[in-house]
Amino acid sequence: MPTTKETLFETFHIDEEGVDRVIERIKALVEEGNARRLLVKTRDGRTIIEVPLTLGVVGALLLPVWAAIAAIAAIVTDAVVTVEKRTDDKR
Repeated sequence: MPTTKETLFETFHIDEEGVDRVIERIKALVEEGNARRLLVKTRDGRTIIEVPLTLGVVGALLLPVWAAIAAIAAIVTDAVVTVEKRTDDKR
């Protein structure tokens, strides 16, 4: 059977969930290994930061990303973080 890859998105609103909780959830998604890209946008859709995540990225290399998300949360009152994930579906 052919294998297809499906893109899923998980979205977090920093103002509603708090920056620490959002960062912890993103870290868990990265550790799962299927996160491909991280986007931080304003509520109106302007992209503030976009970070590609590869299989070789480990926690220490992402420290600047976590710091950037925290700094953005301090400046932007209403930010949206989206994590793009890929899954393998067997159909």
